[in-house]
Amino acid sequence: MDWIFLILAGCGEMSGVTALGFYSATKKKLALVSMVTSFIFSFSFLYLSLQTIPMSIGYSIWTGIGAAGGSLMNMWLFNESKSFKRFFFIFLIIVSVIGLKFVS
Repeated sequence: MDWIFLILAGCGEMSGVTALGFYSATKKKLALVSMVTSFIFSFSFLYLSLQTIPMSIGYSIWTGIGAAGGSLMNMWLFNESKSFKRFFFIFLIIVSVIGLKFVS
């Protein structure tokens, strides 16, 4: 169950970063409320997951999901660069996070 909490926390991080992009672009209060709600959701589930998952692994996976997912969402929603190099390094983030789980 803790791994599900960690994945939910990562999705909340991704959602919060995306809402931050919307808020930066529009300055609408709904985007701000969405961002704050997403980060509260994310930190709450991160807290729950770290009850049994080691901090070094949990935080790395949470950050990886947020960074990779946020980058992909921003490429899709805000037309950020979609270069091969960018996809390659996002792929490296994902592989590194999976690797951390296997070596722990």
